[in-house]
Amino acid sequence: MNHKVKICMIVGARPQFIKHAPLELALKSKFELITIHTGQHYDSNMSKVFFDELNIGLPHYMLNVGSSSHGKQTANMLMEIEGVLIKEKPNALLVYGDTNSTLAGALAASKLNIPIFHVEAGLRSFNKEMPEEINRILTDHVSELLFVPSNYAYQNLINEGVSKDKIHQVGDIMYDCVLLAKKVLKNSSESSKHILLTLHRPYNTDDYFRLKLILDTLNSLSHKIIFPLHPRTRSILDNNMFRYEEFENIQFCDPLSYFEMIQLQINSKCIITDSGGIQKEAYFNKIKCITLRSETEWIETLENGWNKLIFNDLNEIQNAIIEEPGSYKEGLYGYGITANEIAKVIDKYFNDK
Repeated sequence: MNHKVKICMIVGARPQFIKHAPLELALKSKFELITIHTGQHYDSNMSKVFFDELNIGLPHYMLNVGSSSHGKQTANMLMEIEGVLIKEKPNALLVYGDTNSTLAGALAASKLNIPIFHVEAGLRSFNKEMPEEINRILTDHVSELLFVPSNYAYQNLINEGVSKDKIHQVGDIMYDCVLLAKKVLKNSSESSKHILLTLHRPYNTDDYFRLKLILDTLNSLSHKIIFPLHPRTRSILDNNMFRYEEFENIQFCDPLSYFEMIQLQINSKCIITDSGGIQKEAYFNKIKCITLRSETEWIETLENGWNKLIFNDLNEIQNAIIEEPGSYKEGLYGYGITANEIAKVIDKYFNDK
């Protein structure tokens, strides 16, 4: 193996730091790694704490793109990333998931004929109103190596005509990180009665009346709700003069670190979310999940009631909390060795050249 093989890796949002931590560890002994942080999540609780806690190397490039409209944010990233790639001349670019950072990196690399490796490829919600759906489809179709977490993701790519030679089913890298966190955390034996809530998707937050209806519904439940507020969600509440003190059953707090979130999940009765990653983390931790969406990319989690989709009728939430899930399927997303599997495939890719 030529030790001068250089891989640029793009991160920018909270879920990507989680995926990046185990993969950086698996790759850094064999490759020269250059990390580009787009600054898509720039709040220190959403970004810096993850680097500190997960022991990720500091980014080589910090673009500080910040928040703006999808088009403007993606365009700014595209220009900035292109400049870095022209300077660094990497042998490949690695991207994670389905954010604007992912798409900008993939577009910049494809124009420069740099091979793209996509971690968490093949996911589909079949809802093209989601920006993430567009990002993941476009990224998959310009990628050279596609690392898929499940059979379902593999089949999606086959159905879209992607060459089998490019697709590698390696499991879900977020499971690697959950196992890492559980080694660090002292597993609390207390059986908590709280429900963990996360909300940040535009269709649940941009319409203030919808957001307030969700919170009114949850405030009336018989279980305490712990709600770490995404900066975007807090901003919408504040701009609408939301009366936090009237929601006595909901404990609002700032975004939590990764380990704090995993600890809260482990001790939850149930998790209510619209996040993709937290649906999986709930499954990895064997905690019932209610997803406030009409579809999910992680359809495997719906089996046997471990995850339930609720969107239009929020009154279904109460019964969904009570329902006990059925049997648990081990290995749906691999066994927590995904980073090493990805490293083997990348190693072979360069050795075969």
